[in-house]
Amino acid sequence: MKEYEIFIETMNPCGGSKYAQQEIIEAEAESPEAYIKEHAKYPVLEISKNADEDTVITTGDKNGYITRYTFTE
Repeated sequence: MKEYEIFIETMNPCGGSKYAQQEIIEAEAESPEAYIKEHAKYPVLEISKNADEDTVITTGDKNGYITRYTFTE
């Protein structure tokens, strides 16, 4: 298992990323994908890497609710 610092941004259709709720947690998981499979509220929309090579997983529903998880080892 690896330990990750996870930056979580939760956005709703009205506020978007400007008014996102933000939190930082630490968790152990086999991989970012494994953590999302176990903990995410919505299905995965996109998996990418940011400029720092952190894994960014975006989940959401079809009504505009989005949660973005950024995993840093």
